Amino acid sequence: RSHDLVSTIYTRKLVEEGIITQADSDKIVAEYTAAMEDAFHKAKEADVARIAVHENQDQFRGSTAVFQPQYNHAPVRTGVSQEALAKVAHALTTTPDGFHVNRKIQRLLNNRAKAFENGGPIEWSYAESLAWGTLLSEGTPVRLSGQDRRGTFSQRHAYLYDEETRERYAPLDHVAEGQGKLCVYNSLLSEAAVLGFDYGYSLDYPDMLCQWEAQFGDFVNGAQIVIDQFIVSGEDKWKQHSGLVMLLPHGFEGQGPEHSSARMERVLLACAEDNVQVANASTAAQYFHLLRRQMHRTVRKPLFIFAPKSLLRAKPAHSKIGDLTHGTFEELLDDPFVDDAAASAVTKVVICSGKVSHELIAARDAADAPIAVLRAEQLYPWPAEKMSEVLRRYPNATDLIWLQEEPENMGAWNFVKGRLYERHGDDYQITRISRPESGSPATGSSSIHAQEQAELLQRVIDFE
Repeated sequence: RSHDLVSTIYTRKLVEEGIITQADSDKIVAEYTAAMEDAFHKAKEADVARIAVHENQDQFRGSTAVFQPQYNHAPVRTGVSQEALAKVAHALTTTPDGFHVNRKIQRLLNNRAKAFENGGPIEWSYAESLAWGTLLSEGTPVRLSGQDRRGTFSQRHAYLYDEETRERYAPLDHVAEGQGKLCVYNSLLSEAAVLGFDYGYSLDYPDMLCQWEAQFGDFVNGAQIVIDQFIVSGEDKWKQHSGLVMLLPHGFEGQGPEHSSARMERVLLACAEDNVQVANASTAAQYFHLLRRQMHRTVRKPLFIFAPKSLLRAKPAHSKIGDLTHGTFEELLDDPFVDDAAASAVTKVVICSGKVSHELIAARDAADAPIAVLRAEQLYPWPAEKMSEVLRRYPNATDLIWLQEEPENMGAWNFVKGRLYERHGDDYQITRISRPESGSPATGSSSIHAQEQAELLQRVIDFE
């Protein structure tokens, strides 16, 4: 077959160039073939076990029960001590003597050092670096591939460069002795190829935090076939467990159709049998705990993170050091500005996800409206029990509103509506507030976008 011919030609070239010997090649092929045969026999044995379980249990949730622990919503402890964080922060904000950092970057490092000393604020990319650094210090290697090591929005700066010599320095390589390896790569704009490679990498290195970042959310469009054929279905088809993290910048910022949406609806459409995780975190601390949870839980599932753009620097998304030393990733966040005394006055509960939650909270406060804003930080697996628990805090609420920035036919609405109606339809009037359905993810005009966004929030405030 064609791939056998390519393999033969490639092997011959390696042997001719003296890179390997024919004996080396034969040994590699024999070891790989043996590994594949072993995996094949284990899969057949597991299928027999799966059938036995199916015959003896009324409720069977698929082959995942055989190959790894079932997904559960139990919190995973991901807080890190102040001392451990301090070591990472020191590594991130210092450079070797004589290393000439760009003045703007040096100012960023100084600000981050000061923020840590003051207990905050910790912005999004700083939280990411602290999460990476703590994992590295624990011996967990970290890998990221994407279009820009600095970060798509110049927020990350995984590598620093000497202005005079162009020498490269990776701060996170200097956290602790014996730490895990940091691998951050600029990748080519062939998204399907890169995501496919990273998926394979995550299968071979399950103890590594493997991440792929789309430059803008829409870049995942070119990699959709890898998602459909492998990432969301690999466990069901081949019993392959991947912990790959996909960072998909998402959010309506007035930057046009393709730079607004990572097509959340496509991912949610493929969610079933707890095959993946889908998150849209709204604070830096939540992102910190989410990344750490990916490596500290017993189950391995691909994780889609609909990452923000404006929230990378926006104050409402900032966190404090205490938010990183304590707590865990919360799949659903209750309204922190509505205390128990005020909860009885709430008549409308709004559920939303991502940056629009902060915009709605600001609009609600300005209007002094009796609204509670819940943030669905994890969309799948859906935190149904937690949702019911939080809603009980608002005994006089009669309206349950799902708010999204996306058009009606996009975003999470068509995924969450069944879950809302099924569990809460007898107790609340359930309503969706969104942009009208559209063939395009967003308008191409920033002024029209701003008008639409203001009208969207006002509709929630005025809803009766």
